[in-house]
Formats: sequence, C-alpha cells, structure tokens
Amino acid sequence: MEHLIELRDVFKIYDEGLESEVRALDGVSLTIDRGEFVAIIGQSGSGKSTLMNILGCLDVPTRGEYLLDGISVGTLTDAQLSKIRNQQVGFIFQQYHLLPTLNAVENVELPLIYQGMDNETRRATAMAALERVGLAARAKNFPKQFSGGQQQRIAIARAISAHPPIVMADEPTGALDSRTGKEVLAFLRKLNDEGSTVILITHDNSIAATAKRRIRISDGRIVEDYLQEEAPL
Repeated sequence: MEHLIELRDVFKIYDEGLESEVRALDGVSLTIDRGEFVAIIGQSGSGKSTLMNILGCLDVPTRGEYLLDGISVGTLTDAQLSKIRNQQVGFIFQQYHLLPTLNAVENVELPLIYQGMDNETRRATAMAALERVGLAARAKNFPKQFSGGQQQRIAIARAISAHPPIVMADEPTGALDSRTGKEVLAFLRKLNDEGSTVILITHDNSIAATAKRRIRISDGRIVEDYLQEEAPL
C-alpha cells in the first residue's frame, strides 16, 4: 500500500558547513498512512516544529526526499506547494492566527477564497464548518468577542472548511484551559474517526495520549515510534 506521507533520510540544516551548523532534522525517515492519528512529541528545540513545517510544505528539506501521496515534494514549484497547503493540509496553531478585522465566518472563508470558490458556495461552506464547531449562531462576531477556546474552534473551522485530507495541529491546546483543551482534542479524534489523517505536534505526553500512534523526536532524530497498545521501542 502506498503511504500518504513518506520521509526518506530527511535533513534540515542551518548554517551548513559552518561552526554554527545546526541540524534541526538529522536523517529522519518515517511513513504515515492515510487515516492515521499521529502525535509527534518533543521538547523545545527537539525538531518537532521543523518536522511539522516540512510535512505541511511550509519548508523544504536541506537533503532527503519527502513524498506526499506519492509525489516528490522537492520537484514542485512554489505555486504547487501553495496549492497543497491550501487544499490538502488544514493547519491549527496554538495562537489561532485569526484576523481581528474579519468576523468569524470571514476568517473561516479565507482558504476558500484562495481556492477561487464563488461567494455563495464559499459562505455556505464556511457556515457549515462553523456549525460543526458549534459557533454558527455567532458567525458575524469578531475574534475579540470570543473566548480563547472559541477562537480556537473558529481556527479549527477554518482548517477543515475545505475538507483537507490532512489536519496538522501544532500545540492546539497550549493556550487553553484543561476543559477546553479536552474539547479540542475530542474534536480532533472525531475528525480522525471521519477519515482525516491527523498529525498532532506537542511536548505533553498526556496530550499525545489522544493519538493512536506516538513518534518521539529528540535532537532532530526519531527516538521512539509506537502504537499506544505497544510498548515503546
């Protein structure tokens, strides 16, 4: 079976060849199949955010190959990479990244605008996404009128509005209280149950326990990769 994601001996090196050289990723190889729920765990500076940036086509490797749905990402143009980010990957970040001058539904519409969707379809699609996170009734409210947890739900609606096959969540509960954080994690599980491939980036083992598979990274290298019912390698 062809993997959805495959990294082959991927390096991300800053100041290569200099005394200040930093290997943010140091020969990473991994595969992720369609429909998996994976947590990538690591402390600050471990390389987990760099790994997410490469998986989400926000950055490119210094060396090695990244295959996404069988296509070598290194062969793609900037325009093609932008299309992948817009249509194939939904991003959820710790700090929400909502535009304060746009209301909730307008924030959710943003990725749909870049897809060239017509106004009527775009608004209906964005409203459906807000309905899924329980905020359709407040679609015309602006970000400052929402709590942190509600802003994260708007960010989730934006991430899933275009029905991307991959959802990447970078510390999505980091700015939330524990109860609201659990609600966000429950929604990620629901997305996975519905068929989305979910990649969760976290430093917290209790958050990682949400996922069915855990990949631990340290000093730019994968040091553990196991399913929850299995003991670590």
